[in-house]
Amino acid sequence: MVQIGSTGRNSGKTTIAKRIIAENQERFTIYGLKIITISGARGKCQRGETGCGICTSIDEGYELIEERNCNGVKDTMQLLKAGCKKVYLLKVFHDHLLEGFLSFLQFVPRDTLIVCESNSIREVVKPGLFLMMNNQKSLKKTAANVIDQADIILETSKLANTFNLIKTKNGIRFSENSVENRRVKI
Repeated sequence: MVQIGSTGRNSGKTTIAKRIIAENQERFTIYGLKIITISGARGKCQRGETGCGICTSIDEGYELIEERNCNGVKDTMQLLKAGCKKVYLLKVFHDHLLEGFLSFLQFVPRDTLIVCESNSIREVVKPGLFLMMNNQKSLKKTAANVIDQADIILETSKLANTFNLIKTKNGIRFSENSVENRRVKI
């Protein structure tokens, strides 16, 4: 799993995810996962806003939804359009993170690369690669809890010319080299 977190909203997580998916979709089967962790009071928006319905649509546990539409602007739709075979949205209360993630894994075939947008999942799962976007003026609590565990911290959503993922016997790793590391290592 490649996990992409961020210190704040609108930081470029989906931009990075789409690039990773587009550059690797011919080499790996890729599933996308966007996790929205609800940490506020049950039935109330954790941002103090109204309108989107994410936080108020469930009142316990988790809800896992497969995205089937790639013709919109939602992050999950963009991941599907970028080349994921399947994309899921996990709306989950913090105390059900592991349970919700394990439920998602039941739908994922073996040897599938997961590209996941979330900070909180790092508290219960160790991904193969954890990228953290650190280009915001503030630091969300969920990011503060896990930023020290990031493998790579990016100040911008612009990466080098290529973002190469290499399959190893221990999973997937990042490589900055383009041509020489395209071989699959076992």
